[in-house]
Amino acid sequence: MTNQPLYIRMHPADNVAIVANDGGLPAGTLFADGMTLVDKVPQGHKVALADLAEGDAVRRYNVVIGYASRALPRGSWVNEQTLRMPTAPELHGLPMATVKPPVQPPLEGHTFEGYVNADGSVGTRNILAITTTVQCVSGVVDVAVARIRRELLPLYPHVDDVVGLEHTYGCGVAIDAPDAVIPIRTLRNISHNPNFGGEVMVVSLGCEKLQPERLLPLEAPLLPLKRDAAAPPAPAANLDVVCLQAEEHVGFMSMIDSIVRQADVHLRKLNQRRRQTVPASALVVGVQCGGSDAFSGVTANPAVGFATDLLVRAGASVMFSEVTEVRDGIDQLTSRARTPQVAQAMVEQMAWYDAYLARGSADRSANTTPGNKKGGLSNIVEKAMGSIVKSGSAPIDGVLAPGEKLQQKGLIYAATPASDFICGTLQLAAGMNLHIFTTGRGTPYGLAECPVIKVATRSDLARRWHDLMDVNAGRIADGEASIEDLGWELFHLMLDVASGKKKTWAEHWKLHNALVLFNPAPVT
Repeated sequence: MTNQPLYIRMHPADNVAIVANDGGLPAGTLFADGMTLVDKVPQGHKVALADLAEGDAVRRYNVVIGYASRALPRGSWVNEQTLRMPTAPELHGLPMATVKPPVQPPLEGHTFEGYVNADGSVGTRNILAITTTVQCVSGVVDVAVARIRRELLPLYPHVDDVVGLEHTYGCGVAIDAPDAVIPIRTLRNISHNPNFGGEVMVVSLGCEKLQPERLLPLEAPLLPLKRDAAAPPAPAANLDVVCLQAEEHVGFMSMIDSIVRQADVHLRKLNQRRRQTVPASALVVGVQCGGSDAFSGVTANPAVGFATDLLVRAGASVMFSEVTEVRDGIDQLTSRARTPQVAQAMVEQMAWYDAYLARGSADRSANTTPGNKKGGLSNIVEKAMGSIVKSGSAPIDGVLAPGEKLQQKGLIYAATPASDFICGTLQLAAGMNLHIFTTGRGTPYGLAECPVIKVATRSDLARRWHDLMDVNAGRIADGEASIEDLGWELFHLMLDVASGKKKTWAEHWKLHNALVLFNPAPVT
């Protein structure tokens, strides 16, 4: 990065820009255009490019991100203390499927080496997943997984890992409440993620509300059927369940032995699988940002958006998510919908989430974190504008409610909370086999179930976290690479990681976050 004082303006109509220099700039700094800083401005934070009177609209991305809460002379530091946030956009009268982007030619000839499943889906990894029906069994599964990794995995070199699908659900909840379908279908669909090869194994306690027969197989109803209360639930055909309360389990090691014995059956089958050359259209990529800063919408997210367009042209599926981080740009999304029906589905997901937040006496402003603000994002409106660009420019082909499974190709809006862990969990349930995660403040986020490529928004972060960040998008701000350059780099890296030719840093260090099921239903 040059030592010259620099700022980045996103649109000619913007009246604020962000300071680009590492460490920020002191008061009195003179820019080439003659502007002098009134205040010390940290890197990534906004500076007023014109005199702003109290109440004036503040524009970034050519969008009103707030109103000046007091007079701000040119060169002033603009932050959350000096901005009043706009009200949320209405969900009626929106442009519905009005934008028709130019048709891009198909991107052909790109392939990767993946594991083809019986249902036609493709895995990027070959993993044994052990589904748990309730948190009560998690400690036992942890011990069993450690033993399986130590004793069995060396015998099966074509299996990448064994993971326990542990969570905090399954009992002590209103299992039949209407919103209980969300965590149940999430766990059900994760169990059938393409990276698990169709080998479903379940560990149950025995007395939990979420019985295996309720959770699996896929054909089982999510909500209970009306039946005689005295009638036992129908057994699940061909469902491999280890029940810890079964009478044959005498002592703790009996439980562990049983889990290990059943895992060996599934590992033998998984070990027979081999990678095959498949088209890039078999990728199901989830894109997400966490620990965002003002550079997220300048470097990393635009590069991901360019790669998103490449993936869509290649026939792949790409999911973008995070309801509160797109809510303020809903008009941008409904206008890009492929059809009015897709646009309406997005509106319905926004309305459901508005009501969900209102029940907790919260709104979208609760999203922005202290780290976001320290990184220059004053409020959720500004954050949303930088988040949406991950979706690229292609038409939006479909919408998924939380926990639903993806059934189509193209660009998909998967409605999820913005929480990193819940969003990643829901994208896994949708069928994600590769994850892209951008960060400006820095987060060691990872998933055991799926490779995660992490993209740094700033070169300073990439240097400090050199063995955690896979891609440095800060090179865009440094003038060393273009958005297009980074987009193609990401695209080719995705194919290499999907093929197993490269491992991400999260895989190298075996860093992963716990699965977190989204449960808006009551807890009893």
